Amino acid sequence: MALVAAFFVGALFVVGLAFGGMLQPQKIVAFLDVTGDWDPSLAFVLGGAVTTYFVAFRLIRRREAPVFDKRFRVPTSRDITGRLVVGAAIFGAGWGLAGWCPGPALASLPTLSLPVAAFVVAMFAGLVLAARFDRSLDSGWLSRLSKRPSSHGPSTQPQPS
Repeated sequence: MALVAAFFVGALFVVGLAFGGMLQPQKIVAFLDVTGDWDPSLAFVLGGAVTTYFVAFRLIRRREAPVFDKRFRVPTSRDITGRLVVGAAIFGAGWGLAGWCPGPALASLPTLSLPVAAFVVAMFAGLVLAARFDRSLDSGWLSRLSKRPSSHGPSTQPQPS
């Protein structure tokens, strides 16, 4: 039953992406081009999504447990790490340059568009490369950035031994 629910939630997500214009990379690029032909309509899509999430999250968290699990699995760490910053920068650069982020790109794969396919292949190649070089990242400068104390209190993430 959980898989059926996940499928329908994913389908609803894709419909929302399509309705909001998030499957059109030119709309994303126009929103990010604040010095050129700026299209502010994406701000309303993002605002609607944040507002919906804000309300729904608070209503759902009033429940004892989720419908298809024994407990909620919500991240507790509020640390801003080097990995988080670098990952966000890579995500933002990819989104701004290509006009795609992972969800809309995967939702657009059935169009058989060459740019979409190229983006998805590059995205998966990046995932493979990141996993392959994970050990070198752990021992390098990024790891040292990640281990700095946070102003948000102690980290709840387990530290590597």
